[in-house]
Amino acid sequence: MVIFDSVKKEKVPFVPLHDKEVRIYVCGPTVYDDAHLGHARSAIAFDLLRRTLEALGYRVIFTRNFTDIDDKIINKSFETGEPIEAITEKYTQHYLRDMEALGVRDADISPRATTSLDAIVEMIGKLLENGCAYRSDDGTVWFDTSKDADYCSLSHRCGDEEEVQARIAHEEGKRHPRDFALWKACKEKDVCYDSPFGRGRPGWHIECSAMIDRYLAYHDEPYAIDIHGGGADLFFPHHENEAAQTRCATHRKLAKYWMHNGFVTIDGEKMSKSLGNSFFVKDALKVYDGEILRFYLLSTHYRANFNFNEEDLLASKKRLDKLYRLKKRVYGVKAGQPDKDFHKAVLEALSDDLNISRALAAVDEMIAQANEKLDADPKNKGLKQSVAANISWLDELLGIGVKDPFRYFQLGLDEETIRRIETLIAERNEAKKAKDFRRADAIRDELAAMGVQLMDTPAGTMWEKAE
Repeated sequence: MVIFDSVKKEKVPFVPLHDKEVRIYVCGPTVYDDAHLGHARSAIAFDLLRRTLEALGYRVIFTRNFTDIDDKIINKSFETGEPIEAITEKYTQHYLRDMEALGVRDADISPRATTSLDAIVEMIGKLLENGCAYRSDDGTVWFDTSKDADYCSLSHRCGDEEEVQARIAHEEGKRHPRDFALWKACKEKDVCYDSPFGRGRPGWHIECSAMIDRYLAYHDEPYAIDIHGGGADLFFPHHENEAAQTRCATHRKLAKYWMHNGFVTIDGEKMSKSLGNSFFVKDALKVYDGEILRFYLLSTHYRANFNFNEEDLLASKKRLDKLYRLKKRVYGVKAGQPDKDFHKAVLEALSDDLNISRALAAVDEMIAQANEKLDADPKNKGLKQSVAANISWLDELLGIGVKDPFRYFQLGLDEETIRRIETLIAERNEAKKAKDFRRADAIRDELAAMGVQLMDTPAGTMWEKAE
């Protein structure tokens, strides 16, 4: 497998630190609000990476954190009067609910800042002891970037003086413009914790370094973990600062490979709350099924910027519809021997830095060929079993094709309509049992007038709403 390393800015062969084991850390959300499409894009991208590595035979240990100490959370608490713990727990559960709806598998390890304070304090203590950190008069502990000869070796962004000045606009007490807070001294209307350096709370960057060191890192390797991932907006300064902290505290590099997903835009504008066009996942899920959203967000290469618009989403749904129409043709068939050539084509594509375009092209070709073969030989049991196996495999690898195919084509119908249709189908079945075929045909005609297509199968009568 080859992946694009953000530091080297090129594709490189992926060689794990330990044979057949991969340790991945992805920066998770700050839980002060609901998840938006940017969160979804990142989660789906690294879910695909995880699934691909597992399909290639690796054991993956996947970690994603929750930032539950932050200025935004504290400000929301003061604005709403709601306790911080209630805010963070609510939005953590909302995030997990939304990601489950999108088919994103839960992390193996999900540390939170509040439950990792001892690890954070321990790492800050090491940085103070070895002279890579210092305290200012107000008690804030700062990381001394001048003590790290490799600072900015990840992003090479330190020449951007305008950005540096923006970062230090109202931060006093530090020695160098690029220094950043490891521990923020307690202030009025703040959330504070006890520590050897005084009451306060951790800075944002230190939590990830400490969590990786505590929960995930190899301590006998030159790198703590194999892959560190996140959105492109985190590369600088967040990931740059993480890497610096780990180098200075542990004398090891943080990650062997760095991977970043592109931005999400809505009709050409970068998705941002400051622009007033943030699109919450929960709102999208009210209109579109989670699997349809997943397939749409999955269909663009993870490093590319993604422009969300409904026209493209509907086109993506039609592509997914084809998979479900094929699944309907092999409904109730037990999966048999998979098509090895198909599997090879998809995995070879994904092994090229998750080349989803090539992978989905192989899926499209499989669907077209399967339909042609089924048209020519509709009773071929072995063929149907092979097709069923291919679809089941896509469920595991891409998280698509997971639903009952008939239920899939009922998506978007309200519950009252579904109940009415299923009541009529039950009445038709009773009429057929009673050999009242005139009544059964009349019900079929009534359903047809509603745009409902029926299919009598060994598993019972199935239906879908015609488009």
